[in-house]
Amino acid sequence: MSRLRVDPYIVALLLTVAVASLLPASGAVATGLGHATTIAIGLLFFLYGARLSTREAIDGLKHWRLHGLVFASTFVLFPLLGLACRLLVPWALTPELYAGLMFLCCLPSTVQSSIAFTSIARGNVAAAICSASFSNLIGIVLTPLLVTVFLFTGGGFSLGALRDIALQLLAPFVAGQLLRRWIGGFLARHKKVLGYVDRGSILLVVYAAFSEGVVAGIWGRLSLWSLAVLLVVNALLLAAVMLVTTFGARRLGFATEDEIAIVFCGSKKSLASGLPMGTVLFPAATVGLAVLPLMLFHQLQLMVCAWLARRYGARRDAVALAGA
Repeated sequence: MSRLRVDPYIVALLLTVAVASLLPASGAVATGLGHATTIAIGLLFFLYGARLSTREAIDGLKHWRLHGLVFASTFVLFPLLGLACRLLVPWALTPELYAGLMFLCCLPSTVQSSIAFTSIARGNVAAAICSASFSNLIGIVLTPLLVTVFLFTGGGFSLGALRDIALQLLAPFVAGQLLRRWIGGFLARHKKVLGYVDRGSILLVVYAAFSEGVVAGIWGRLSLWSLAVLLVVNALLLAAVMLVTTFGARRLGFATEDEIAIVFCGSKKSLASGLPMGTVLFPAATVGLAVLPLMLFHQLQLMVCAWLARRYGARRDAVALAGA
């Protein structure tokens, strides 16, 4: 396990869930926390918009075959696998956990970890930057649409929810993009401090989500069997996507450095975007269970990708040394 270190931030998330389970917010405190969460989500997406270079994302489209494969993995392959998991309901997964799993499959890729692992593996970092950025850019709109199609077509998705998505997610993101020209430098200089703002905001979102769920009795609807099945399904989901992206990249004739970028960008899901989106998309009583599959998948993808990136990097270094 020393080579598969647990992410300290995941520990913080799990501790936040524990605190919310033991000391959930209720009454007037919950009302105030709800307003604070709304502000935190708007701030998060404003910062995402201000940091993301639209020019980089658009320029990255020139490598359309690579980005097309990552896009297909993120927004086509994952949702199709999620639909196949519908066969596990209700005998293995509860409807709430399946909704969370399907939500996970509709999310965009990560940015920071995709780029970091691609760099460690000696892959095409420039392509990873463009592909992950483009995934997050389009995911602001596409993820809610996919969730609507796959989960809320029965009428549970209202115009009010669409309004909330536009106001809480899209509007702050667009505002950040518009103001990036003037505040981009400031954000870059204070990247470390703003990182704490990002993570603190997400912890607040997690606490609010699980507090509402605990008050609604979510833990009474979650069995150890369902949790074990969810872990196995997450592992199989990640393995299937990584195998398809690896052999798909090789079959289509991509160079090894491009294959690395495809595998790491196409197999990951964004916790930073997913938690705030889940709070907007799902009812308060079920949002805790809805984001649980994402939290488990996030830790799993970090451990597996860390191991895989080192293997890729060692192989690339060995090839370079042999050539020298």
